[in-house]
Amino acid sequence: MSDSDLSSGMSDSDLSRTMSDRPEPDTPWLSIVGIGEDGRAGLSEAARAALDGAAVVYGGRRHLALAAPLSAETRPWPSPIHAAYPDILARRGQQTCLLATGDPFHYGIGAEIAAHVRADEIRAFPQPSAFSLACARLGWPLADCACLTLHGRALSRIVPHVQPGARLLVLSWDGATPAAVAALLRERGFGRSRLTVCEAMAGPRQRLRTVSAEDFDLTEIDPLNTIAIAVEGGPEARTVALSTGLDDAWFENDGQLTKAEIRAVTLSALRPRRGQLLWDVGAGAGSVGIEWMLRHPAMRAVAIEANLARAARIARNAQTLGVPDLAIVEGTAPDALVALPQPDAVFVGGGVSEPGVLTAALAALRPGGRCVANAVTLQGEAALLAVFAERGGSLRRLSIARADTVGGLHGWRSAMPVTQWAWTKP
Repeated sequence: MSDSDLSSGMSDSDLSRTMSDRPEPDTPWLSIVGIGEDGRAGLSEAARAALDGAAVVYGGRRHLALAAPLSAETRPWPSPIHAAYPDILARRGQQTCLLATGDPFHYGIGAEIAAHVRADEIRAFPQPSAFSLACARLGWPLADCACLTLHGRALSRIVPHVQPGARLLVLSWDGATPAAVAALLRERGFGRSRLTVCEAMAGPRQRLRTVSAEDFDLTEIDPLNTIAIAVEGGPEARTVALSTGLDDAWFENDGQLTKAEIRAVTLSALRPRRGQLLWDVGAGAGSVGIEWMLRHPAMRAVAIEANLARAARIARNAQTLGVPDLAIVEGTAPDALVALPQPDAVFVGGGVSEPGVLTAALAALRPGGRCVANAVTLQGEAALLAVFAERGGSLRRLSIARADTVGGLHGWRSAMPVTQWAWTKP
C-alpha cells in the first residue's frame, strides 16, 4: 500500500506535523518485533524485553495471541492497517511495540512505518522471513529465487517471472491462492511446474505438500502459506521474453500497434532506468508502456488513449503480460495530460501531428527526461522535422521488410517507414 492510500483522513503532511508536535526522543521508542508460529519461544531475549517493556502493543489478532501473555495494552490492527498510523505517531517518545510476521522489512510493516519514523527512533527484531523458512525446508538457495507477494496484489504479477528453470517463492493472499496460481501456470503451458505449499511454517501446524500444477488437488490449505514453485514448461509454454520487441501476436490489437521491430528500437531509444515513469501518449494497444514496465518491477507507466475500446484492450493486454499496475487514462491529449504525475520519459506514438500534443508533453517532462516520438504520416513527419529544427535531438527513419508469399514463391513486403525523433530535455 502506498502512503497516498492513507484512509485515516490524515495526509502525509498531517502525519509529519503529528511527529514534529512532540519533542524529539532521546532513545528509540518504537520497537518492531517479528514473530513466528512458535510464538514467544522463538523470540530473542532482547525482543521479549522490547515486547514486555512497551506500554502499548499493536498487532494482528494472531500475532497478539502468539505473543501472549502480554501485560501491555493490546490494540489489534484496524482495517485498513494504516488507519492506525496517526495513533502510533502520536505516541512518539512513549515505548510502543508493533508485532509483524517474520521479517518486518520484507513485504512487512517495517518499511511502511519507517516512511514516517526516523530509523534512529526504531528498534527492529526480525525473525526468519517466510522466504528464508521455505528455502531452509526445500534446500533452495535464497539468492537464486525470485521473492514475490500476492498478498493484496493481482495474480498476474507473477507472469513475467514464470521463466523455464526459475524458482519462485510467493506469499499467498489466502488458502485459495495456490490453486489460482496452479491454474495460471496450466493456462500458460507450465503445467509441469512443481508447487510446494508451505503452511504455517516453524510452528506446530507446519505442513509442506508438493504437487504439479497440472495435477493440483490440494484442499484445506491454511490461509498462512507460501508457495514455492519450480517452473517447468513444455514446448507450448508462453514465456514472456526478457528482451524488448515481443511478438505482435502477444498483443490484442485492432491494427494500432507499434510493431515488434520498431517497438524494440523505441524502447532502446527511451533508455529506461529503474523506477522511472513513462507517459505512453496515443497508446493504441499499450505495447510500449507494457514493455517499459516489463523491464523492471519498479517501472511505472501511464497509457493515454482516447478510444474507449482500445483503452479496455490495453487493460486486458496489461493483465495478460503481467503488468496489471499499468495506469490507463481515457482521454485525448493534450487535455488528458494536465493532471498526470510528471514523467521521466514520454513516448508519443499517436497524435504526434495534433496541435499542442508534443508541446505539452515536452513541457511536462522532467529535466534530463527522454522523449521519443514516432510518425508514419507526412503530417506527423513534418511535426517531427519542425521540433527537430527547434530543439535538436536525433532524427532517423526506420524501415522494416518482412518475407511474404508472392504466388508460390516469397518476396519482401515493406511496412510503412517510421520517422523517429528522440530528445533529452536539458
